[in-house]
Amino acid sequence: QREFTQKKTFTSWINSILAKHTPPYVVSDLYTDIQQGHLLLDLLEVLSGQHLPREKGFNTFQCRSNIENALTFLKSRSLKLINIHVADIIEGKPSIVLGLIWTIIFHFHIEELARTLACTYNQPSPDCSSAVDSSPKASRSAKKSAKIKERWKMSATKALLLWAKEQCSLHGSVSVTDFKSSWRSGLAFLAIIQTLRPGLVDLEKAKARSNKENLKEAFRIAELELNIPRLLEPEDVDIVNPDEKSIMTYVAQFLQYSKNLPESEEDMQEKVREAMGWLAAQEKKLAKLLVETENETYYQKYKEMMSFMETFNQEKIPFLPVLSSKRGEAELSEGQQQMREEWDKVISQINEWKAKLDQMLPSPLDSIEAWLQEVERLQAEDLPDLQDPFKAMSVFREIIVIFKGLMDCFDSHLDTLQSFKNEDEKNMPLILPEKLEEMKRRFSNIHSTNPSTFLEYHYGLCSAIANEVKLKLNIWDMKYGAKESVESLLENW
Repeated sequence: QREFTQKKTFTSWINSILAKHTPPYVVSDLYTDIQQGHLLLDLLEVLSGQHLPREKGFNTFQCRSNIENALTFLKSRSLKLINIHVADIIEGKPSIVLGLIWTIIFHFHIEELARTLACTYNQPSPDCSSAVDSSPKASRSAKKSAKIKERWKMSATKALLLWAKEQCSLHGSVSVTDFKSSWRSGLAFLAIIQTLRPGLVDLEKAKARSNKENLKEAFRIAELELNIPRLLEPEDVDIVNPDEKSIMTYVAQFLQYSKNLPESEEDMQEKVREAMGWLAAQEKKLAKLLVETENETYYQKYKEMMSFMETFNQEKIPFLPVLSSKRGEAELSEGQQQMREEWDKVISQINEWKAKLDQMLPSPLDSIEAWLQEVERLQAEDLPDLQDPFKAMSVFREIIVIFKGLMDCFDSHLDTLQSFKNEDEKNMPLILPEKLEEMKRRFSNIHSTNPSTFLEYHYGLCSAIANEVKLKLNIWDMKYGAKESVESLLENW
């Protein structure tokens, strides 16, 4: 499934790049088309803007020469091509071809875009000069920078994730913690579209739709309105463990779109002033509402909050682009800094209001709400860094124990919620039906994402074992005597 998804995604990405080639080129079967070498050279020429040497024919020698030229060029860019050999590409070996294309995507697409975010998120960035010197001296200096680029690879992934988180943070409950299950519901894609082009989607309606419906809608809008190629299908993402590389490739296109949006400094300052005025008005409105509803029933308080939030979410749409732009401290003007502080202040006050209302829920809904929030907090936590698998394993074990303890209460809490009689002694509703429906939806979301933690746990376990085996194999570079003594050594270990 993963190999199939990657082949489809990578092929679509390549075709979107080769549409700019003269003449345009369309890949029909990646494993077959790559064998002649011309596809690779065309792709690299479009991405780099450089003319690369090539053989014009299609015999075995010429195909081999073209592939060698492509790999040589990539090595001159300090890219590590581990276990990628000409013979494997000529044979069209799936794992090798996909590994090579991912290396190209990451370097020319994701890293190049993430570099623009490096300062914003305080990530280390390697030298990004546009000219590439392929001389022997340059190749020696390139080797010295290989370790820096390897560290930057992790930073580029993190920068892209932080950017995605930031776009989604403007839309309340849409949480992104990885490039896997966080995107399954389709809400993250829709939230990014809403931030980049306000008014194209209705997130409230989306929360009531199925995953597949949301994904289909997001991909359709991105293609038609943002001109972002459709690299994925709903069935590629709405699975237990979607492919991380395919999702990263697609998400990076939204970042590319955001970078192409024109904005003059004068226009930006005017939008900042308008946003500041609107935020100040919201703060006053919220303070007044809190005073006016202080002695009201829970039902009335929640109703007023729903009304406020509906208006707030509608009115914030025109300000989303300016609220999400240039979030790095170093790049913010004084006005933008004040605007961001004001935005954070208003959101904090709204969240405090919601938290107080949740604590005021009638029993036993108050304890169910607290349980829901604890499970959601655990699910939203960033996973430990698997570069240190042993530390990760310790954290995973703690998460599993806590998560299992919480999930033991799942059925009883759900039964209680479903059987809750929503009326007081005067037959008046205790809480709005919308709140009950929201809580039920959250149960459904928890149930659908439950396996992800355990899958990540097993992934971490495999990584830890694999790393330990590699470590031992690197140490065992001397003879240990007879077969029996080696078997004994392995058994003891």
